[in-house]
Amino acid sequence: MKIVLRADVDTLGKKGDLLEVAPGYARNYLVPRGLAIFATKGVEKQAAAMRRSRDVRDTRERETAQTLAAKLASSPVQVGARAGEGGKLFGSVTASDIADAIEAGSGVAIDRRKISLAEPLKALGPAEVEITLHTDVKVAVMIEVVAS
Repeated sequence: MKIVLRADVDTLGKKGDLLEVAPGYARNYLVPRGLAIFATKGVEKQAAAMRRSRDVRDTRERETAQTLAAKLASSPVQVGARAGEGGKLFGSVTASDIADAIEAGSGVAIDRRKISLAEPLKALGPAEVEITLHTDVKVAVMIEVVAS
């Protein structure tokens, strides 16, 4: 059964995609939840318009992410943390702490879930953290953990 997605669905596709799915999946799950509509001639034209607007928005967001990536990569971010002797922290520096430090330093709000941190930072000094600003734009940011 042919459908057009009205919203992004992780396992299927993005808004405006024209797909072939099982009839039961379309009738019992996608359509009642407002995630898709049955494909007709008029709806297919509407889907093409959705895809065009999605592509324009995606291009604009990618360009914005690239300029932000250049801004973030240019200077290290300092994160203050309480530390004891030998440079060991009394806690750890998490993705939320890094996001707050980036917002305080550069005025750019970064979602903590976009910061990939294998494990929290537990020592003073530099560390490199990868931030996903867009699906195509990832930037490595230098984090300097300093004693406060």
